Formats: sequence, C-alpha cells, structure tokens
Amino acid sequence: MSVLTATTTPGALAAKAVSSSIPIVFATDGDPVQLGLVASLSRPGGNVTGATQLNVEVGPKRIELAHELIPTGRVIALLVNPANPLAQVVLQDSQAAARVLGLELHVLHASNEGDFDTAFKAAVAARADALVIASADPLFGSRAEQLGALALRHRLPAIHQFRRFAAAGGLASYGGSFMDSYRQVGVYTGRILKGEKPADLPVQQSTKVELILNLKTAKALGIDMPRTLSARADEVIQ
Repeated sequence: MSVLTATTTPGALAAKAVSSSIPIVFATDGDPVQLGLVASLSRPGGNVTGATQLNVEVGPKRIELAHELIPTGRVIALLVNPANPLAQVVLQDSQAAARVLGLELHVLHASNEGDFDTAFKAAVAARADALVIASADPLFGSRAEQLGALALRHRLPAIHQFRRFAAAGGLASYGGSFMDSYRQVGVYTGRILKGEKPADLPVQQSTKVELILNLKTAKALGIDMPRTLSARADEVIQ
C-alpha cells in the first residue's frame, strides 16, 4: 500500500484531485472542512485525513502583535498571495482585527518571488508602520529567510509565521507549530500502512503557537521591545 503525504494546502488539494482511492495524509493551515478536504474533523470520510496548525486562526493575532510592538503606528501593511485559496479568509480576518484596533490596513499582493521587492517598496511608500506577512502560504513559507532579509534592508518592522524569518532579520514570528502537525502526519502514515483507513482517523488539531522576537532587529529599528511581550516569547533572539 502507498500513502500520499502533503504538507501544504495547495499540495493537499492537488493530491485529493488526483485520487479518490489512494490514502492521503495532509498538514494544512486552513480549515480542512471549508477547503473540501474532509467531510468533518471527527469523521473525515473518504481517503483523506491529517492535521492542522493554528496559522490562519492566529492571523488576527499578528495584527494585534504589530500594534503591541508599534503602539503609535496607525498603518499596517498586509502582504498576501492572491493565488492562495486561503487568502480571502486571512484578509477578512485581518481587516476585522485592524478595525477593532482602529488601524488602517494597506493590502499588498505577491504571487511570486519577483513581486517581493516591489511589495516592500510599496509598503515603505505607503508609510506603513509595520508589515504583516499572511500565513498559510507556501510561497511565503519557502522564502521566509529572503523575506526576513528584505524586511531588515527596508527597515520595516515585519511579522511572519516562521522562526526562520525572525532569525534572518525579521522583527518577529508568530504561528502554529509545524513540528507538531508533521509528527502527526508521520503517525497517521504509519497507522495507515498497518491497515487503518483514513476515514476512521479524525483530523488532529495542533494548538501549540510559538512567538519569536528578534531583539537585535528591534534595536536596529529603534523599537523598544515591551518587557511584557518579551516575557511571553518562546524565544528572544539577541
């Protein structure tokens, strides 16, 4: 027996479109029911099951984090990939969070690596006080280090979902733990290879969220890192 594993939302959707019989185990940021991957979390049905991370759900928290880091800022830029099936959900949630905080949300688009520099320049031109990079996007995830370096080069306080971004010069990262969900993908793959059916394996939901702060970047940008925020961080990069 073979098992397909997919660790991105587009990959999971593509795998399901290819086969209705080969077992598929996914890891995704989005709602698997809303995406059409499974019938329900407790009873997936069909040939697909897997695990989710809290990344789309904590999207509004990144807007709040930007406000906490730059309390005097009024304009937040949000970088989204319009080709991502989760982009509209992330955008709507972020807009709602910005309204509650009385912030102006300036939306920027990037659908390939060539759009990055233009997007950062647009954020600077819009006088954005901070940049939030939308989560649940394979393009932004695979280029986390590049985006972190761009944020530092443009002296733009920026937040991403991955630690790699903060380590590369981004101000902060905040997102669900992929290690937890990948571990579950491995467990489920093993159980299916031993004879269990995806339809009988409930979708697992990882609830672990990690906050990483780059104190060196904060100092370079002239940002006083709130002590209350540093105390909550899982890691502070000196």
